[in-house]
Amino acid sequence: MTRMMTMTATRPGGRYPINHATSRWRLALLLPGFLALGGVLHAETVAFVGANVVPMDREVVLSDQTVLVEGETIHTIGPRGSVTVPADARAIDAGGQYLLPGLAEMHAHIPGRRQREGWVDEVLFLYVANGITTARGMLGAPCHLELRTKVANHEILGPRIFTSGPSLNGNSVDGVEQARNMVAEQAGSGYDFLKLHPGLSVEEYHAIATTAAELEIPFAGHVPEDVGLSMAFSSAQATIEHLDGYMQALLPPGSDTTADPGLFGLGLVGQVDPNLIPQLARETREAGVWNVPTLSLIENFVLPEDPLVTAMEPGMQYIPRDMRRGWIASKRGTLDNPDYDPGAAERLVAIRAALVKALHDQGAGLLLGSDAPQVFNVPGFSIHHELDALVNAGLTPYQALRTGTVYPAEFFGGSDRFGSVAEGLEADLILVGSNPLLSVTALREPLGVMVRGQWLDRAEIDRRLSQLEEKYRSAGVEPAPSAADAASTMHSHSPVPCR
Repeated sequence: MTRMMTMTATRPGGRYPINHATSRWRLALLLPGFLALGGVLHAETVAFVGANVVPMDREVVLSDQTVLVEGETIHTIGPRGSVTVPADARAIDAGGQYLLPGLAEMHAHIPGRRQREGWVDEVLFLYVANGITTARGMLGAPCHLELRTKVANHEILGPRIFTSGPSLNGNSVDGVEQARNMVAEQAGSGYDFLKLHPGLSVEEYHAIATTAAELEIPFAGHVPEDVGLSMAFSSAQATIEHLDGYMQALLPPGSDTTADPGLFGLGLVGQVDPNLIPQLARETREAGVWNVPTLSLIENFVLPEDPLVTAMEPGMQYIPRDMRRGWIASKRGTLDNPDYDPGAAERLVAIRAALVKALHDQGAGLLLGSDAPQVFNVPGFSIHHELDALVNAGLTPYQALRTGTVYPAEFFGGSDRFGSVAEGLEADLILVGSNPLLSVTALREPLGVMVRGQWLDRAEIDRRLSQLEEKYRSAGVEPAPSAADAASTMHSHSPVPCR
């Protein structure tokens, strides 16, 4: 059996190597769409004059720089006055402002064309409007393969897309043979990776892992309850989402393993032993498995915040009203459950934060992802809540920002293409008004975003956001779903409707 090709990457400080599958990721970067150089949108030359550059490959601010972008590529970076700006270039006065690489949303959801008119284009724009220039779609469909190419060719505005195939879960997979066939089918169709959801048996999971290794396609997602972290570690699962399986792994010997783990392990908080966290973090590092914690998502689901208050937060006005009402109903269902314990919810959030800090301190790979659109996670806007959560967990702003810039590029084997501000890399850039190394809140309302050379200034972003707000303000309101129906919809692994 041919094992999956791997690349050895060095984590911060060169402390140890992490191995992860990269052949498939790099293949995605070589797709025709990613190499497209023609077209009107690619031809413009743009100069950011006087910018304070935050390259993110090191913790430094390069003051008063001119950054020259030609087409999709950062051509030249140098002190103001040392870089010749062509007469026909679009010059952007960036004096006193800060230029950093675009962010990656490593747990994105991309709609299908049939879900609601215009919704997929709106979601992609909301990502870009908030500085997201790379998105890893975590519930793929055939139409996403075409969308990936169209976005890369600038036919549709959106972040660079890596997409999974349709979900592999306890409902979609019925036995080992079908598991192998589904992996082969998705690998042959050109998906970038496989997405796992709960319900898989140990045998099905093993079949997926071994077939994926043979076909050199990574797999990522949840850790099925029967599988557990140890098997996920030994099977080279590329990423674990939501810290799935970690609460179970923190149960000390003699714990009641028959207890219902509940939502994200909420039912286990009274039994877990936080003293086991450092060792579990070391094991994660040694396994070379990355985590996408989605701290903000779990906070939205379990903390005792009034959903009517949360529904008024910035960004909610760009979401269809019936979707907002569904989110409110889902959260109401959680809070109204007679077994709901706000103290346990807060303890769960604290344990997860401690896990993230330990994973970082041990050098285990962390990637920025919020899971959007999802309960109160508005695409793009939710990434700022996730950055806040990482900082609240104990990471510095620089460390938190690296989970959405340098590390995703490293994970995808694309550090020579994106993830930092350097000559020769693709021009995925965010311009902000204050130093993001002092506070991640600097990214909340970017002055402009560049997606592979295509520049959107604040005025253009606001114009498009206003149109979106007006659309959903004037739209009719569909009946709100019941709490049970809303919860079922939120947790659905059903195929994305493409046509």
